[in-house]
Amino acid sequence: MGKMMIALALLGTAAPTWAQDVASKATTADYEFGYAYPAAAARVPGLKAWLDADRARLRAKTARDGTAARRDAAKSGFPYRRYSYDQTWKLVTQTPRFVSLSGDSYDYTGGAHGAPASYGLVWDKAAGQRLAPKALFTSVAALQAATRTDYCARLKAEQRRRNQGSVSDMNICPPVKDLTLLLGSTDGRAINRIGLIADPYVAGSYAEGAYEVTLPVTRAILAAVKPAYRTAFAVQR
Repeated sequence: MGKMMIALALLGTAAPTWAQDVASKATTADYEFGYAYPAAAARVPGLKAWLDADRARLRAKTARDGTAARRDAAKSGFPYRRYSYDQTWKLVTQTPRFVSLSGDSYDYTGGAHGAPASYGLVWDKAAGQRLAPKALFTSVAALQAATRTDYCARLKAEQRRRNQGSVSDMNICPPVKDLTLLLGSTDGRAINRIGLIADPYVAGSYAEGAYEVTLPVTRAILAAVKPAYRTAFAVQR
């Protein structure tokens, strides 16, 4: 299941109709760059401003790194493999309190293949600020304790499905601190499910790709939410 699929799974039956994404692309001799985010995010002024600043920061870094690498290649007499960076944000859900986004990127710096990565972002509409999804919980340890058993069981089931009955060659269940956390909702009223993404090399080889697991919010997960945010969550019925 790809990152778009986990976003859809987290949305449940309350998926909105997405308008056109805000997207930009650039190609030069030094680099290629792409960045996109959903129209729903563009309608939240503070969130839009953060995303636009993030896009400018990442493009500047890609341009700077690509320019330096092309100069180094020319000095060394080697062909230059153009650097590229692409990042896409998708809407996971909106509730009265939060806008939840999932992000994925692909960073290529001239090697055998690029490096994919995933991200989670929550915009607190009440406070007008961006939050890391894990920051809504009392601690990473508390979140891990509330999810560990169910997460590991579902991860192993997905590994066996994907690997013809075998678990990953790495044979590990990674800790929550190494996972990307997404917050989702089936009804658009409260956060009642979460997604946990293990990027390549975290729970399996590069060839296996990312592993995504969706969990319902349970009483144990709800108890791990910080009191200031607890009313914005609900146990999934």
